[in-house]
Amino acid sequence: MECAAPLIAGLELGGTKCVALLARGPEDVRAQQRIATRDPETTLGAIEALLDGWQFDAIGVAAFGPIELDPARPDFGSVTATTKPGWTGTDLVRRLERRYGKPVAIQTDVNGAALAEGRWGAARGMTSHLYITIGTGVGVGIVTGGAPVQGVAHAEAGHMRVPRAPGDSFPGWCRFHGDCVEGLISGPALAERFGCAGEELPAAGPHWDLFVHDLAGLVHNLVVTFAPQRIAIGGGVLNARPHLFGPLRRRLAESIGGYGSLAAYAAELDSRLGPPGLGGMAGPLGAVAVGLDGLRAG
Repeated sequence: MECAAPLIAGLELGGTKCVALLARGPEDVRAQQRIATRDPETTLGAIEALLDGWQFDAIGVAAFGPIELDPARPDFGSVTATTKPGWTGTDLVRRLERRYGKPVAIQTDVNGAALAEGRWGAARGMTSHLYITIGTGVGVGIVTGGAPVQGVAHAEAGHMRVPRAPGDSFPGWCRFHGDCVEGLISGPALAERFGCAGEELPAAGPHWDLFVHDLAGLVHNLVVTFAPQRIAIGGGVLNARPHLFGPLRRRLAESIGGYGSLAAYAAELDSRLGPPGLGGMAGPLGAVAVGLDGLRAG
């Protein structure tokens, strides 16, 4: 008889909201709760009040960052210097370990979503794929060889700089880098740039031409660096504007410009570039995937 998968308390910690999921996988979700992201103590206190009533085998955390992922560092599992006010230095892993006495695994939110896409979603069976989220920030989860890319720190490709559109003088929203991609196309950047939240912008117009230009620059650099088998793009901004995938694919194909083996890649963008197969559940299930991988590694 096949043993059931472990039951994971998955915590997706986002810049605007957190989602707690009690699940073994997408076919066995026992509970789900959304919690607004406020200051660390309020937010984590609400999460712990919820987890106190759950039974689980391990905790998986998929968090906005940057976060420290080196277990040898004294601040392992903590948020490092972030644009989210009040969260710099917030301990996540050791706090949860002390409270529950269960294994706790942590990854970035985008790496978690990428792992979930590889385990259950549109990248299932692939060894090289990306997940890009565009919301409060811009993050890129990069999986090669079936594992997230990790160097001295986790990847921060959302802070990549790309060529600006002619005549675009917006200085950028990111308080660290100004006009990096996050500073140009994240939700707060759109609000500052155009005077209203992204969901309030008209469905068509020059504002989305700039958005596609800047996003295509990011994706071009990722394609020529990694040539991933698939690229999923999720997050609140693009989830509400799926019609932008068409212009994005066309702009990316033009940018690749028929170069070498990537010419064939550009002809396959309808299948290689699109929304996550898990839809809006990619993020919460990413935390569950992180917890499962942590148990397996342990």
